Amino acid sequence: MALELGHSITCIIDVADIGLMQSDAFTQSDVVIEFTSPLSAPDNIKRCIDMGIAVVTGSTGWYNRLSEITSYCEQHKGCMFYASNFSIGMNVFFEINRNLARLLSNHNNYNARLEETHHLQKLDKPSGTAISLANDIVSQNKQYVKWSLNMADDISTLPVFSFREGDVTGQHSIVWDSMVDTITISHEAKNRKGFAMGAIMAAEFCIGKQGVFQMSDLLNRQNQ
Repeated sequence: MALELGHSITCIIDVADIGLMQSDAFTQSDVVIEFTSPLSAPDNIKRCIDMGIAVVTGSTGWYNRLSEITSYCEQHKGCMFYASNFSIGMNVFFEINRNLARLLSNHNNYNARLEETHHLQKLDKPSGTAISLANDIVSQNKQYVKWSLNMADDISTLPVFSFREGDVTGQHSIVWDSMVDTITISHEAKNRKGFAMGAIMAAEFCIGKQGVFQMSDLLNRQNQ
């Protein structure tokens, strides 16, 4: 997709050829798109910043080090763009989810639950996207103070259910249920092209910039 949009690929790096990060091709790159693992992502991001290369990362599971990496990026005048999901549609869904949670904050007759389904090869539970959705509900709705995987232990805990089946690209639903009605919002990724397009758009956004950015920055620029 990057080639179709007129970009060039300088190198593709996996764990077996990590030495390519010292190559001329790598150091001359404008932007790195980083999708790896929670254990390697922080160090990969730091290497890119050290080399003065903007980095777009879609790795999740390392956000316990987010403040550290953010500070590192800012101190070294680097550029980092991070997101748990690069789909434009999902990031619109994030906004809808926050608004709905906020609207129902004073209506404690509604109880929420979050469900996500992905393909069998996805090992982490819940997904990074589900964690973002759950955290947004907790931050915007005073009924909830935390979330937990599967059944909640009390009404102040948001239950998150994860399913792994078939070759499902990604499905996320939030259900607000009461005695009189049910409100459901959902997003389903039909394929992985939306993630790729969002990552490329983020890479284009990073050219010539310093700082730490998220999808909200990209979407706000498009709406201006």
